[in-house]
Formats: sequence, C-alpha cells, structure tokens
Amino acid sequence: MEIKIENQKLVPAINFLFGLSLKGQQSRHRTHFINLLRAKYEVFIEDEQDMRKEECNCDDDGKPITYKYQGQDMLDVKDLDHFKQAKEELYKEERVIDGGDNQVMLQTIKKILNDCDQELSGQDAEVYDYLLNQFEKAEAEAKKGGAAK
Repeated sequence: MEIKIENQKLVPAINFLFGLSLKGQQSRHRTHFINLLRAKYEVFIEDEQDMRKEECNCDDDGKPITYKYQGQDMLDVKDLDHFKQAKEELYKEERVIDGGDNQVMLQTIKKILNDCDQELSGQDAEVYDYLLNQFEKAEAEAKKGGAAK
C-alpha cells in the first residue's frame, strides 16, 4: 500500500493527526507517519522556493524580488497566469508515502482513522475525510494490483 497526499494537504494532515489522543503503538505509528509527512513537506517547501525563483524576477543573489503593495509583500512575478498555474500544479502534486517497511504503520493509521469517534468540524472534518479517502484509494489500488499478478 502507498498513500498519496497533495502538497497542500500535508500541514493540515500533520496538524489533524497530531491533535488525536492516542496511546501505545497507535501513538508511535502516528508519530512515525507525521515524521514522514514532515519530510515530504520539507521537499515541498524546497520545490516551492525553486518554482518562485523560476517564475519571478530575481535579485543579484538569485532571490525573488518583492515589493510592497497596499502594505503587503508581493512577488515580482514574470507572468501572473503562468505563475498561478505553476503554483496550483505544485500544490496539487501528490507526495507518496510508500508502504515498504511501513505497511504495519499504514494499517495502524488506517485503523485510527476508521475508529475515530471524535466529533469533527471545519478543517478537521475535511482533512479526516481526505485522509480516509486516500487510504481507501490506496487499499483499492493494492487489491487491484494484487489481482493483476
């Protein structure tokens, strides 16, 4: 099983999972999963910085130029439409948590989500639904892949 999570969902997923009250093995597996998500987030941040360097006019040090507009820092973007498209693509790009040695941990996270009886609303409810959907997709893909063998 491998879990795919969009870049834009990494931080909300980390925050949601971090807020769950768990004990023992579930807590350890949750922490391990969060650490994997954090590592994926670090790569996303690097990719975002690279994208900004490509899409913006840069200073002599290679850093994107910013300017003030109505009190806010704005990027000096070369082509706004292209920048928006590149940003959207990057934010929707999926990061993969490969099962490999993490199969037991992923099954534990899936069980945590399935057994979650906390009352959720707002962003927590959205992230919970998203994560559960991603685990269901991964399981369906794993079954489909296993049936093809």
